[in-house]
Amino acid sequence: MFRHRDFRLLWAGQAVSSVGSNVTAVALPLVAVAVLDASAAQVAMLTAAAWLPWLLVGLPAGAWVDRMRRRPLMIACDLVSALVFLSVPVAALAGMLTIAQLFVVAFAAGLARVFFETADQVYLPVLLSPAQVPEGNAKLQATQTASYVVGPGLAGLIAQAVGAVAALVLDALTFLASAACLARIRTAEPRPARAAGGRSLRREIAEGVRFVARDPYLRVMTVFGAASNVGLVGYQAVLVVFLVREVGLAPGAVGLLVAAMSAGGVVGALLATVVGRRVGTARAMLLGAALSGPPALLIPLAGPGAALLLPAAGGLLLSLGVAVNNVLKGTFRQTYPPHHLLGRVTVSMQLLNYGTIPLAALLAGTLAATFGVRVAMLAMTGWLAVTPLILLGGPLRRRRDLPATYPADPVPAP
Repeated sequence: MFRHRDFRLLWAGQAVSSVGSNVTAVALPLVAVAVLDASAAQVAMLTAAAWLPWLLVGLPAGAWVDRMRRRPLMIACDLVSALVFLSVPVAALAGMLTIAQLFVVAFAAGLARVFFETADQVYLPVLLSPAQVPEGNAKLQATQTASYVVGPGLAGLIAQAVGAVAALVLDALTFLASAACLARIRTAEPRPARAAGGRSLRREIAEGVRFVARDPYLRVMTVFGAASNVGLVGYQAVLVVFLVREVGLAPGAVGLLVAAMSAGGVVGALLATVVGRRVGTARAMLLGAALSGPPALLIPLAGPGAALLLPAAGGLLLSLGVAVNNVLKGTFRQTYPPHHLLGRVTVSMQLLNYGTIPLAALLAGTLAATFGVRVAMLAMTGWLAVTPLILLGGPLRRRRDLPATYPADPVPAP
């Protein structure tokens, strides 16, 4: 894989932009809290705004991506993201920064992310052979989860040294670097096939949704992802407010703690394929789900001093389990469905997985405003702790391995 020039470029671009995105995941709430004195509900609304585009354009995005070349689309998304994040420091320098602008920035960047991630999921098989996809996926996931460690820590250090707004400049630069890497890829991308007989966009969308709904593996993975994201992103939406105002941490300490909580993801991404081979991919997914649930209950127990070890340990185990599941599920989603449905299947699953996130963020913000931030954290992590039971209701518990490919193509190819 290291000798594959175009994969190295894709990998490098995603590594840089992932670090930037995870800087922003901490820096944007810190800007809201430290610069604009935003409430817990307003900070949670930032998360909701970032994920709302999945509800609004998620399904048509999948069908549009199936009709387009992916690389130019991904480059355009990187450039849009760079521009919107640069608008924050520009407005701050002019003394015009408002919470309303942060909502617009979060929404616009989220919209670009919908198209980028959908295209990215189906672009990897263009660069790699089917046999190389699992290894390539694992390397991309390992890099992404490593950015969960590097990004928040870097955000905290930058915020401590020169202010949270400056961290967003770094994120904008990483998107420009990602666009430059993508522009240098040489692999010719085949022109997407036109829909036969002038099939409507609505019909193409419906095919992807039906495929996911009828397949027992994709269906249970999607339901589990949607349910677990309610708890996962729900607590994350108010985590920075919780650590700053409830626990009393400085921005630098917030970044370092979030980095420590995310460190398990690096290990999980690196070990996912190994564990899948040793115990079976289906069993490895169940193991990952078990690790991503109950340990979350340690996070709301955070306090000064030694009590900070509790969220660090809980987050570390949680991120390890999430990474194992993400690698295995991502590879399965890229290799299992018929190729002509990849974009629609990907976005159908992501719509349902990510579509619950705006609602979760709003729920967490409402709970924080009504009952306090710690109660909101307890409620969200409590829900997350029980979601692994969902996977036991599907076919995974009866199998050692996930099926390699779909046994037959139920939808006529265009």
